[in-house]
Amino acid sequence: MKTAFTILLLSLMLFGAPCQSIAGNEEPSIETIIARSNHASLYQGADCQGTTTMAITDSQGRVRKRQFNMLRKNGDTVDKEQKYFVYFIEPSDVRKMVFMVHKHVGEGKDDDRWLYMPSLDLVKRIAASDKRTSFVGSDFLYEDISGRSPEEDTHALLRTTDKYYVVKNIPQNPEAVEFAFYVAHIDKTTFTPMKIEYFKEEGKPYRTIEVLEVLSVGATENGKPVTYPTVVRSVAKDLESGGQTEMVFANPRYNAGLADDLFTERYLRRAPKEVMR
Repeated sequence: MKTAFTILLLSLMLFGAPCQSIAGNEEPSIETIIARSNHASLYQGADCQGTTTMAITDSQGRVRKRQFNMLRKNGDTVDKEQKYFVYFIEPSDVRKMVFMVHKHVGEGKDDDRWLYMPSLDLVKRIAASDKRTSFVGSDFLYEDISGRSPEEDTHALLRTTDKYYVVKNIPQNPEAVEFAFYVAHIDKTTFTPMKIEYFKEEGKPYRTIEVLEVLSVGATENGKPVTYPTVVRSVAKDLESGGQTEMVFANPRYNAGLADDLFTERYLRRAPKEVMR
């Protein structure tokens, strides 16, 4: 998704979903499944923050680590605009590096993405063509961090199991991505994608992202207590190279009232205190 359904995912991997179910035994439409899954993956709460640790393992078993704090704030339009601010803590060669995203879903233009490299004191705009490249050497992609827009794919319900809606997603612009389609296993209760498999052709997937652990995180929303089932451990695997990246999300906090001006270019070189905590 331009800004995902994937994770997605990392956002899926980072920010959870309140437990909601379809009334009775009514089977939801594919449009409802996709909308609720996108919301569960990326948009829970008005904002969210926490610390993420990545363990990047190559095909020879060598491990590198990345740790960063992330702020996420939703825009005024429901499940559309959104902003991310990622501040790197470890290792020393990436410390103080910043990745920032302004999502523009459904506006006919690409997201704005910036990368600040402190070793060069350089702010770099990340082109739309780079969004499906590796995020700081991990097996997650830039697009996985801020998610993928459902409008970028066509969706079909393949089957329903006791636990999952299994959905096939085909890119509307296949020249812009390296995959032919991906299959998402979406939890029927929380609508969180628990596993995503990417295919270059029919047969075996070449890449997967899978949720390993979910915790319920309490918060307050509009003055009322809520619970967000939050993905706190996940793994992305490159089945061609044999590498994988395990990601752990710690100390998640929702609805802190983060200010809009935290997500501006002036903070790329001098990160706000909110992302240092």
